[in-house]
Amino acid sequence: MTSIPASDDTVTSTAISPETAVPVEASETSNAPGASGSPGAPGAPDSSKPAGPSLWHNRDYLLLMSGKTTQIIGSGFATFAVPLIAFALTQSVFQAGLISALGAIGYVVATLPAGAIADRVDRRRLLILCSAIDFILFTSLVVAIATSTLTVWHLTLVLFFSAIVASFFGPAEAGGIRQVVRADQMGSAMAAVQGRSAVASLVSGPVGGVLYSLGRIFPFLASAVGYAVVLVCTIFVRGPLNEDLGHTKGTSAWTTLVEGMRFVWSVKFLRTSLGIFALINLGFNGLMFALNLHLVQIATEPVLIGLINAAAGASMLIGSIIAGPLVKRFPAGRLAVVGILVAVIGGTAMALSTEYWQYLMWVAIAVILIPAVNSGLIGYASVITPSKLQGRMNAVLNLSGVAIAPLGPVLAGALLAGLNVNLAMGAFAVLFIIGAIVFSLYKPIRTIGKPETWEADLVEWPPRAAQG
Repeated sequence: MTSIPASDDTVTSTAISPETAVPVEASETSNAPGASGSPGAPGAPDSSKPAGPSLWHNRDYLLLMSGKTTQIIGSGFATFAVPLIAFALTQSVFQAGLISALGAIGYVVATLPAGAIADRVDRRRLLILCSAIDFILFTSLVVAIATSTLTVWHLTLVLFFSAIVASFFGPAEAGGIRQVVRADQMGSAMAAVQGRSAVASLVSGPVGGVLYSLGRIFPFLASAVGYAVVLVCTIFVRGPLNEDLGHTKGTSAWTTLVEGMRFVWSVKFLRTSLGIFALINLGFNGLMFALNLHLVQIATEPVLIGLINAAAGASMLIGSIIAGPLVKRFPAGRLAVVGILVAVIGGTAMALSTEYWQYLMWVAIAVILIPAVNSGLIGYASVITPSKLQGRMNAVLNLSGVAIAPLGPVLAGALLAGLNVNLAMGAFAVLFIIGAIVFSLYKPIRTIGKPETWEADLVEWPPRAAQG
């Protein structure tokens, strides 16, 4: 599902540009240029730092990207197959949605502590460990299907523990990418991250449908192979994915977690946007869950169900190609508002549709600018956050997706059990519209500038008052 802001592992992740800065209350940590972008400020950008390689000549970045891209494509096949195999096991759309919801609880349980741990340990080793565990989990599904011993609880537990692992992988990888990529390249780097998600959506649906038609085992086998690939790629990463971990000495994990939450709460955009993004994600992802469960319920061919995801993936792939140029040319805040409004139009039209081809058309329209939205928001949030807080910032932001992740499948299944598909999707569309209105009116989002202005807004942490 598409999440805003999104990472690949959320169920996928802003503030103020110098020329249009809004006042920050005295009780808040300021992220205005004069506060933390001045020379000598702790955490300020080092103007003497070498320019470094371009993204496409950055070996560690390419290893992280290529490994994760392979993994999310393989996982996409498994994600596509889960509602189909869950429905086959239970013969109930509600129970199929419940299985997905129970699995997603893993994100809720692990997201915050995972962010704290990602900032306290060697991120490279953490990524290797996560990949190995996921490989074992999905290999167990392959064995169970091959031996005809797969049960509802086995499937649910694998989804649950895989969600926990993904909660650790996401902030560790995000922090690692920030460590190996220059600040002025983050907009383009995030556009590429959105592109890999789009490629996964493009191929996972139709190919996942074909694989599932050949045999239930194949989507999960492909997922296990994907985790093996990301494991190998991460092993070959040479550079450090953390700054010096000396700041963790003498502090407990709980203290580290509280510090991350304090940081997010101190930045007005970050703290208020959590609720806005949660409402948007619940509306749009619930709408998509309702559509997918409806198609499963009426015995639609798996390949045709996959084409819905393919349409979204193709559109997002185009969107990711244009996202980099768009983010460079237009202020990220205004671009995000336009992107959300386009998504609302497509989502609302999809809820009113009755024909399969209409679903294909409107879902493609709805997501076309989502890569640009995510590239701007995630890129900005990454640049203004000190390196030592990257994992925790990403984890807290991901709460806007993971906190509501269990609700989407359950509500979609429950609504479909008592209403027709248009009313069920319409209920989610209303939530989406409300979230989009609040999003569009929220000034700290609308006033985010272009990438060249982001580094000047780097937040000083801890605040000078606290240091004194």
